[in-house]
Amino acid sequence: MEMPGITIEEIIDNMDFSSMEKLLGESLIETLKKLSDNQTNLDECKKIAKILYGNNNPNSIREDKIRIQLIDALPLNKAQELSNSLGLKKSKNIYRDLMKLNLEKNAEIQNIFFNFFGIVEETAAKKVHQPAANEIIPQYSLFKHQRETALKTLAILKEPPNKAVLHMPTGSGKTRTAMHIVARHMQEYGPTLVCWLANSAELLEQAADDFEHSWSVLGDRPINIYRFWGDKNLYLKDLKDGFLVAGFAKMNAASLKDENILMILGDRTTLTVVDEAHQAIAPTYRSIIEGIHTKKPQNILLGLTATPGRTWADIEEDKELSNFFGDNKIKISVNGHSDPVTFLIHQGYLAKPTFNQINCETKFSFTEKEKQDIYASSEFPKVFMDRLAKDHDRNYQIILAIEELITRHKRIIVFGATVEHATILAGLLCVRGHEAKVVTGETPTTQRNRIINRFKSNDPKPIILCNYGVLTTGFDAPKTSAAVIARPTKSLVLFSQMVGRAIRGPKAGGNIIAEIYTIIDTSLPGFRSIEEAFHNWEDVWNDNA
Repeated sequence: MEMPGITIEEIIDNMDFSSMEKLLGESLIETLKKLSDNQTNLDECKKIAKILYGNNNPNSIREDKIRIQLIDALPLNKAQELSNSLGLKKSKNIYRDLMKLNLEKNAEIQNIFFNFFGIVEETAAKKVHQPAANEIIPQYSLFKHQRETALKTLAILKEPPNKAVLHMPTGSGKTRTAMHIVARHMQEYGPTLVCWLANSAELLEQAADDFEHSWSVLGDRPINIYRFWGDKNLYLKDLKDGFLVAGFAKMNAASLKDENILMILGDRTTLTVVDEAHQAIAPTYRSIIEGIHTKKPQNILLGLTATPGRTWADIEEDKELSNFFGDNKIKISVNGHSDPVTFLIHQGYLAKPTFNQINCETKFSFTEKEKQDIYASSEFPKVFMDRLAKDHDRNYQIILAIEELITRHKRIIVFGATVEHATILAGLLCVRGHEAKVVTGETPTTQRNRIINRFKSNDPKPIILCNYGVLTTGFDAPKTSAAVIARPTKSLVLFSQMVGRAIRGPKAGGNIIAEIYTIIDTSLPGFRSIEEAFHNWEDVWNDNA
């Protein structure tokens, strides 16, 4: 008797080349042809399809365009079986009716699809629940340049207007330095509340973990740490002596619910710290910061960033950011070096990066209106990125560049232009025998954590991590020694953050040398070095080196 249902792998095994083209898309097929001397092997296509859409991947059913192709490839008897399972009335076109179903709005239909295709969603690992408040009971040192920078910052913050930005390159210990500043402040002003604000769960989790570690060594009394982001809830009016780590989104929701809550926190908060401070003047963020910081004139505001500007070309917007922090910027002071970056590289805190360009000529054209939109916007429009992701000649050059890096590096991070682009690159690398993983904002949390832990492992085998949009901040994998920036950007901030993922030096558990490959698309702006990133905004700040 025939078993009910069918697996995605079985469907793929029965697909002909025409169906495979529809499933994988023209861009991937054309890139594969180019990599295989214009000979496309159906078995290789099936292998890629199984990597991308098999392996118990629930997104293969959730994503409409993939599910439709799988339904289209179902044998008639299996289509009828699925239709019966769903209780659909008989129609002249079973396939059409199956394709029209909306799984997103009907969990029962989605579960029937999962059961039919043999998909079992992984049970999330049991979360270690961190309480909203817990007591920290008192090995966390600074390098000489970090200690001097911390002392300088504390001195400047005591003088009006009591606000400044701490500007330290990615990988130089910005968070650790800031925690020493926080600890000294809490010792001097305590009992008091310090509020640490950031916009992502990764940054917030990192800050909470670092404070627990630092205060257990540096603290002078038992103190509470408060977590307020995601599903972590607090009664904010009860907070007094302690360290509050809060997400901007959660704080905004709380202030909308109770318009007095920021004033109450401002009465008790003597130091507000803003991580990724270049985002501080965005309207929602600014209202939260000012609501807490400006309640009392003596309240202190400290911003942290590796890129003290909003843009790379709009000096007015960057000047507004500088004004917001009192035009005060503190950076590492080093004798005998032209800037902190060269000092940190020379001393082994940062890897020595080599920057390489791969020039690609765009193979498609735009209307005059589209061209105007591209050059007028602060970032490249989605329509441009979507077309770029499907440029098989460009993808061919990217794959060759990655394979060249594999000969010298064990951990490589690739920044794709879109979600689809990151997925295409990972699939092509896998079919060519490499271990490649993909992480995007759509990757389930359990799967994402497993992939990142694999990438951070000590396995000597080379691993490539392709991603879009999620690993530019709050992601620390010191073994990463190469990056491929295949995502064009007009943002010097974003470029610097992408470069920063690969330049941890040996004193930070990283590497002596790092290689950065940037895919430069003809006539589009691009950036080439972290020294450029560090110096770009010097003209709008008063430096306190």
